[in-house]
Amino acid sequence: MKPMSDPEPVFAEPWEAHAFALAVKLSEAGFFTWTEWSATLAEELAAASRRGEPDDGSRYYLHWLAALERLVAAKHLVASPSLLARREEWAEAYRRTPHGTPVALEAAPHPSPLPAPSLTLPRERGREGWGQSGERGPASAGG
Repeated sequence: MKPMSDPEPVFAEPWEAHAFALAVKLSEAGFFTWTEWSATLAEELAAASRRGEPDDGSRYYLHWLAALERLVAAKHLVASPSLLARREEWAEAYRRTPHGTPVALEAAPHPSPLPAPSLTLPRERGREGWGQSGERGPASAGG
């Protein structure tokens, strides 16, 4: 097999790789099945299509992040107020960061968003989510 010459990066930004890895690890840890993950992501992509968003791949990881946020909220893996607070902290850090400079986000002052690994979570809870309106992810935080 011939090695690829100058392969393109899989992720355009580091946060995309982090969101990808987080979904994989949460599924591997049994917090949700990959089937649940796939269905949630498919719902996000279908909603984006209904809104008329371009299907050119440029927003794929924003939809990935939206699906991840929705699933962890539905599974009660993080309290909605903590998730909303962290999103606002990200947005504020993004707004105050000069263009071309990496965004620095300080450690969350909230309690740990995930339960201790020794806890056993119920396998299935309601599919209710929080706030499906508005943009999610770094691109929506001001630019």
